[in-house]
Amino acid sequence: MTDVVLALDVGGTKIAAGLVDRDGVVSRAVRVATPVGEAEETWAAVASAVDEVLRGDTVAGVGIACAGPVDVVAGTASPINVPSWQRFPLRDRVADKLPGVRVELAGDGVCMALGEHWRGAGQGSRFMVGLVVSTGVGGGLVFDGQPFGGRTGNAGHIGHVVVEPDGIACPCGGRGCVETVAGGPRLVEWARRQGWQAPKHADAAHLAAAAQHGEEVPLAAFERAGYAVGLAIAATAAVCDLDLAVVGGGVAQAGDLLFDPIRRSLAAHAGLSYLDGLRVEQAQLGGEAGLVGAAALVANR
Repeated sequence: MTDVVLALDVGGTKIAAGLVDRDGVVSRAVRVATPVGEAEETWAAVASAVDEVLRGDTVAGVGIACAGPVDVVAGTASPINVPSWQRFPLRDRVADKLPGVRVELAGDGVCMALGEHWRGAGQGSRFMVGLVVSTGVGGGLVFDGQPFGGRTGNAGHIGHVVVEPDGIACPCGGRGCVETVAGGPRLVEWARRQGWQAPKHADAAHLAAAAQHGEEVPLAAFERAGYAVGLAIAATAAVCDLDLAVVGGGVAQAGDLLFDPIRRSLAAHAGLSYLDGLRVEQAQLGGEAGLVGAAALVANR
């Protein structure tokens, strides 16, 4: 029996597949854009990625990270950013394609956290939250080395902690979620409303470059975003008694522009005595975190 696991990471912008060994090392990985279309078109892209990675080889199991919400009991996915998938039976579709192979499904935030716990910045932590600050803000929890998904598999969705009760509307149906403040496109939108002059195609990376050059509005945008992320971490840590938050994603590539205000926010709001040792670290695995965490769903259990 092979020790290699097939890992899938399905999101609104990309679908990744790879083989992961028992040490958490990814090989033979492929990434394709997520089709914007009917449900079966998206599934066809997933199935094609599986075929391209496997090349007829056998695997010990399959772990799937998918943008949420997910329902790990039913094995379905209803990603906000893949609108054609509503209660899509992802786990069963993969299991039908690979009969007799164990298949596990979890949210992509949970898998990011689990991947960083296994091979990245979360190694050695007992109780941690992992965050992906990118187009949106996702998250997941790892307690005593095990992923904690809650009742349906969506626990740790820190992007929907409310940090501005009177803030703008969020795609989730709420208002003022941390995602509406710190998500990359919302960062840029806020900066433009404050007078930032930039080309139409400018994104969070352009905003970070402007902030690095000392431009006032981009600096304020990252201060506001980091402070909001810190508020969400403080709230989650107080409820879950955490020792570590690992932050990754495209916006986190701005480094201290984001992490300095996160730490200032925690200093102001994580005041309970049992949070004295709470640390914040930048993620180490980059785009591989989801695949490594997906593999851990079957490789380490």
